[in-house]
Amino acid sequence: MNDDQSRRPGCPVRLILAGLVALVSVISYFRVSSVNPVTGEKQHISITPQQEVALGLQATPSMESQYGGEESDPKLVGLVQDVGKDVVANSEAAKSPYQYEFHLLADNQTINAFALPGGQVFITDALLKRLTTRGQLAGVLGHEVGHVVARHSAAHMAKAQ
Repeated sequence: MNDDQSRRPGCPVRLILAGLVALVSVISYFRVSSVNPVTGEKQHISITPQQEVALGLQATPSMESQYGGEESDPKLVGLVQDVGKDVVANSEAAKSPYQYEFHLLADNQTINAFALPGGQVFITDALLKRLTTRGQLAGVLGHEVGHVVARHSAAHMAKAQ
């Protein structure tokens, strides 16, 4: 008797189990929902803002080391922090539950800016050097702050689960 003859007709048990796991995952995802108080958007996020802050703080040292550490020039670091604080103070981000911290990374090759969950915002030296005005810097940092306020990282994590 070969393998084809020994199999029973119908759905294999593994397929049924996979379907049940998928169904439970979808139900769990849609069961948890809240409205973002800043954006007004309904989101399916299972972690709290406090958990996002903890995740961001935990990942910060790793991000800094990947991009050559923090920039040592106090004038440039101060510029990034001052503009970042202005962006938050003059936007809806000030009403969010996050304590924003702005980091200038020493990487002078990689043109990048990004935000971690919970308010950690980064810009590389390579990108900063290509900006010519405070307004351009505010635009970049504001974009990253927007990701934090919209809880994009938490939403991606919820979908991945």
